[in-house]
Amino acid sequence: MKSFKKEKILYSIQEVAKMFNVNASLLRYWESEFDSIRPSKSDKGTRQYSERDIEAIRLVYHLVKEKGLTLSGAKQKLKTDKGGVVQTEDIVYRLKFVRSELSALKEEIEEIEKHFSDLEN
Repeated sequence: MKSFKKEKILYSIQEVAKMFNVNASLLRYWESEFDSIRPSKSDKGTRQYSERDIEAIRLVYHLVKEKGLTLSGAKQKLKTDKGGVVQTEDIVYRLKFVRSELSALKEEIEEIEKHFSDLEN
């Protein structure tokens, strides 16, 4: 799942699909299966996802794609322990962010080391 910045109020289905690296058809399917995913629709019928919708998708994504639950398992988990799911997903999300930051730092350090190594030679 890709990280995103909160720059907009509403996002298109293509933007949300890109955030999670999934097909738009999967988002439409999840919308039909999970009451918590309810994007508004423009006059032309274009889906417009709010931050609330994106957070709901993030939970479903975590349970289905990362934890490997079935849709019925994900529904049950959200019904019985939504608070625990939110907390776990938040921790996983933060750890992934820290990992990406550390990887970027590691790459920068390696570039600096290579630069100094080239200077010595």
